[in-house]
Amino acid sequence: MNSNPHPNLSTQSAAQKTPEKTAHPGSEFLTALTAETEHRKATAHHSITSRPIDEDCGYAHLKHDIAKAIAGRKEQLIQLLHAIHQNPETAYQERYACAELTRAVHDAGIDVETPVCGLDTAFAATLQSANYDPRKHRTIAILSEYDALPGIGHGCGHNVIAAAGLGAFLALADTLQKTPDAFSGRIIYLGTPAEESDAGKENMARAGAFDTADAAIMVHPYFIDVADQAWLGRRECRVTYCGISAHASSHPFMGRNALDAAALAYQGLGLLRQQLPVSDRIHAIIDNGGQTPNLIPQTASLHINIRSRYAPTLRALSHRIEDVLHGAALMAGVQADIHWDSSPMTMPVRSNQTLGQRWVLAQREIGRNPYPAGTISDTLAASTDFGNISLRLPGIHPLIQIAPEGTGLHTAEFAAAAQSPRAEEAALDGAYGLAVVALDFLTDDALAADVQAEFEKAGGAVQVQTYFDS
Repeated sequence: MNSNPHPNLSTQSAAQKTPEKTAHPGSEFLTALTAETEHRKATAHHSITSRPIDEDCGYAHLKHDIAKAIAGRKEQLIQLLHAIHQNPETAYQERYACAELTRAVHDAGIDVETPVCGLDTAFAATLQSANYDPRKHRTIAILSEYDALPGIGHGCGHNVIAAAGLGAFLALADTLQKTPDAFSGRIIYLGTPAEESDAGKENMARAGAFDTADAAIMVHPYFIDVADQAWLGRRECRVTYCGISAHASSHPFMGRNALDAAALAYQGLGLLRQQLPVSDRIHAIIDNGGQTPNLIPQTASLHINIRSRYAPTLRALSHRIEDVLHGAALMAGVQADIHWDSSPMTMPVRSNQTLGQRWVLAQREIGRNPYPAGTISDTLAASTDFGNISLRLPGIHPLIQIAPEGTGLHTAEFAAAAQSPRAEEAALDGAYGLAVVALDFLTDDALAADVQAEFEKAGGAVQVQTYFDS
């Protein structure tokens, strides 16, 4: 029997009603951003107020020794860069990368401890002057990341970060061995796993890895050389709505629909976006909406990520999110079970400009000229767990070019760039920049005082772990 009540009219199939292909997003906005970036590059300039210590006091010779040490380890560093790239490992699984990096440190005659901070793929090594006195001398931490992304591999170029951090640490060790009074102080080299998908640095900080450090530095690959770029704080929220199940046809009035609450919450989050500052982000999915359509769903849940440019605005956004989630529960007559940060949050990066100026000067010495903050639109901002460290102590997280301009992070194209000749050069140049900044910080008392003064003026140390309790 033909079920079509109008047999003379053809019935369209679902496939016929569906567009032949997914509409591809237009490139107009990216084109506008590119033009905006080009304009900013043409007018950008650094206002350098931090001046290096007197080059006549043998300091230029020390920098020459650092450059020579990096050149002497060029083959080793490039080989490690490619080895880690060819063996990508995701968060907390970076056993190969950790082993290769710690072996390189051990082979240089330096003790290295792993695991540390309760993390199997974290490590720590220490280099200090013979006269080191914690009451008089400073400590700086140099960081290496080395985790990869699922499916993409090193689409964020952490293999470059690993090689640069290692190169800086070993170059300073070589320099100190050659000139025992090159600096007075201590350098901690930390292997920090799980920047992607988690917040390894926050876990290490909670375990005390940075307690004795006075500053922390690292470098991240990018599609342009820039001394500072916006990095957003990020929090994760999971909400489960609990209602009452009932037969969806005969007794729907006896139920309380958890999916209704999830749908209302999802719509409420979408409506909230209009009132958000331009730096804020909300990403959400309904990851459980019930099991079968003939039952009123008893449970439903959302998984939400939020981001913001500043720590106070991230906290304010958190409160507004909770209001929306509770409001949806009230409308649907269900309970809301809200949990934040099943893995640690990441905080916005507070870049220390005084320390960052020394990075710029060091990079200019080797032919690079990093652009200042604001050159790249904050619209392109992502997140990093280095933010958690930068709110505990002064730090910098500059970016160094390895890919053609406009190449997006977390893409196959960026992963390919992370094993290119440009990536090799960036790892070596990054190692030099980090080593010189570390040397500056340990030897220049006026610089160190200015670094700390800027940090205190920006708000001083933040109790990151308990920041969102209020």
